[in-house]
Amino acid sequence: MPSSTTPDPDGPPLAGLVVLDLSQFLSGPSCCLRLGDLGARVIKVERPDGGDLTRRLYLSDTEIGGDSTLFHAINRGKESLALDLKAPDDLTALRALIAQADVLVANFRPGVLERLGLAPAALRALNPRLVLGTISGYGADGPWAHLPGQDLLAQARSGLMWLTGDAGQGPVPMGLAVADMAAGAVLAQGILAALVRRGVTGRGAHVETSLLEVLIDLQFEVLTTHLNDGGRRPVRAAQGSAHAYLSAPYGVYAARDGHLAIAMTPLGRLADLLDLPALAPWRDDPAAWFTARDTIRAIIAARVSTAPVAQWLAILEPSDIWCAQVLDWPALLASDGFARLDMLQTLTRGDDIRLRTTRAPLRIDGARPAMDRAAPPVGAHSAAIRAEFGL
Repeated sequence: MPSSTTPDPDGPPLAGLVVLDLSQFLSGPSCCLRLGDLGARVIKVERPDGGDLTRRLYLSDTEIGGDSTLFHAINRGKESLALDLKAPDDLTALRALIAQADVLVANFRPGVLERLGLAPAALRALNPRLVLGTISGYGADGPWAHLPGQDLLAQARSGLMWLTGDAGQGPVPMGLAVADMAAGAVLAQGILAALVRRGVTGRGAHVETSLLEVLIDLQFEVLTTHLNDGGRRPVRAAQGSAHAYLSAPYGVYAARDGHLAIAMTPLGRLADLLDLPALAPWRDDPAAWFTARDTIRAIIAARVSTAPVAQWLAILEPSDIWCAQVLDWPALLASDGFARLDMLQTLTRGDDIRLRTTRAPLRIDGARPAMDRAAPPVGAHSAAIRAEFGL
């Protein structure tokens, strides 16, 4: 079968593996994106009538080739096979394809795979070597299992939104779909582990995660503190809060022309460098750096506001104070540090589509994986895939 082709020993690590992407929106497709970046062949199974709903999920009024920039970014390099899973013939074709695949990823609501006759046990019988990866909102069962597994809602239920922001603010959501992206990364990690075990035992696996589980895990540092200090609630700082459990000066401060982030720093050293004698009562009392956190931070904030960020960096960085300018995207993209990482690429497609996007965030043997093929139109590879796999 196609997945048994001997891979090039100098090629990407997942070359020769076939991944079926039955997922849509962000979490499952982002998992398959990572596997594709590592060399796997990813076949995206979509509905013939419009495909993945993310094709029409616009983050702005920009669309490329009839699809959203979001769809292009998260489905680069994939092939598209159009199948109607409510049609018996197409479902039969899918089963034939699954029998020849290495990995299948789905993020349906609990019960959907079962209704399609594709429950984990049925898939195991069809292909004992298959690694199945599934993402749900809140787990396969329990009182929340039937609820919509959407990123903002998962953030709301996880405590993450409540933890973020200043004390005077209400809950603050992250500025991106952090649950979806984290779930995709965690699922990819589990799938890779299952593939390693399969290489030893020849046996597949079912890897499961959920948006809620990954957000709980994302908070393991602070949750562990909460669970072991009598259940005390963390207290967000009054302004520029960056971590509810860390003492002053940790946080973000407004300068004359932007913002300055200051991380773990002895208060006495900072007081000397910023010429802040008002911090004298607390400079040698680390316990007070937390109990008097808001007072200390207010004093630092007033001082930082009097000069531009560059002036403070010129004073603090040579003295090994952990600090950084808060960059917006234009400033980040124009920076030498970003340019050195070589994190951007241009995707192309045969119909003159061109799209600027990011690249894989890792290197293997010194080289960053490259995939410069843009996301496909719905069903663009259906005929070729059917012929190749005998569907």
